[in-house]
Amino acid sequence: MDCVRRKASSVAEQRLTTRAREIVTAARALVEEAGPEALTMRSLADRLGIKAPSLYKHFPDKAAVEVELIAQHLAESAEAHEAAESRAPGSLAALADAYRTHALAHPHLYRLATERPLPRHALPPGLEERAAAPLLRVCGGDVERARAVWAFAHGMVILEIHGRFPEGVGLGEAWKTGVAAFEGSAP
Repeated sequence: MDCVRRKASSVAEQRLTTRAREIVTAARALVEEAGPEALTMRSLADRLGIKAPSLYKHFPDKAAVEVELIAQHLAESAEAHEAAESRAPGSLAALADAYRTHALAHPHLYRLATERPLPRHALPPGLEERAAAPLLRVCGGDVERARAVWAFAHGMVILEIHGRFPEGVGLGEAWKTGVAAFEGSAP
């Protein structure tokens, strides 16, 4: 997973100054530890040992910092999905497993990226498409089928993150059943 994070960070390295990258790294640590709700410009400044107004030299507002975190999440997701596709070409099960594994490894970052409107206009060009491409390929280019699979995967992951399944429920089996249903639904 560290390899995925290093590759994904190259997106930010191309667009951000060294100090801005340090700010994003601190913001990510804060979100990963305490959730998206913990991210404020004041808490971020405190973590960095600076005054909050200093942050505004690098980012106009908290939303701009969040965009960078969402971009990291999408880039890392793309890397994880591409790796799964490379290991098991055409396997929806492998892709679904990679999706779930990545989301559960970074639940707060996943929530930040998926529980509010996506700031598409502010993301690096092509990033969202890159993250979706492995799923679209495994679905044979069928956009509607890919959306349905993504909705299933997202629903399962977010329910799992929020602890909405009863204790002892065989989620692995639920995933297998859901994926099998989609594999059997090929046009």
